[in-house]
Amino acid sequence: MIKMDSSSNYVQLFAASLLNLQQYGPSLPRPYADTVKRSRYPKMKELRVQHAGHPIRAFYVFDPERKAIALCAGDKTGDKPFYGRMISLADEVLGQHLDEMKRKDK
Repeated sequence: MIKMDSSSNYVQLFAASLLNLQQYGPSLPRPYADTVKRSRYPKMKELRVQHAGHPIRAFYVFDPERKAIALCAGDKTGDKPFYGRMISLADEVLGQHLDEMKRKDK
């Protein structure tokens, strides 16, 4: 388990990754981000953070208003079904977000 207090290196690395995403937007390159395969949403990406041997992945997408939407995140260390589970969760969260956007437009 990774310690998650605000002074930890993990939190600092993750915050730096979010700043990279803010600066570069959808064009943030590998190894910092990568396109997610098997999602219902072809533009879904993962933010890639590595800390003390722990590969942390945060799934995100830019919505129709060009806002970055963080969907879910986790440590994939030793977790073979990680991507299947997280992509399903990210797809569900994004679907709810898009439905909410449609309701607001009506």
